[in-house]
Amino acid sequence: MEYDKNLDCTGVYCPMPIIQAKREIEGMGQGQVLRLEADDPGSKEDFPAWCEETGNTLLGLEDKDGVFVFYIKKGGV
Repeated sequence: MEYDKNLDCTGVYCPMPIIQAKREIEGMGQGQVLRLEADDPGSKEDFPAWCEETGNTLLGLEDKDGVFVFYIKKGGV
């Protein structure tokens, strides 16, 4: 999947992956895609919920041997 920015949150645990994603998304343009890697098991539930709450779109989620790769499209106006 194509993306505009990559954020590595491996080795970082809740709530930091969400905080880092929020900072990164804020600096992106509407419709751009963030690729985020995280190995915190809770992130698998946290990011879909966060996307729903913030108006962003989770385009995909891959599990690569315990590292979750999220593709998040920035929403909003």
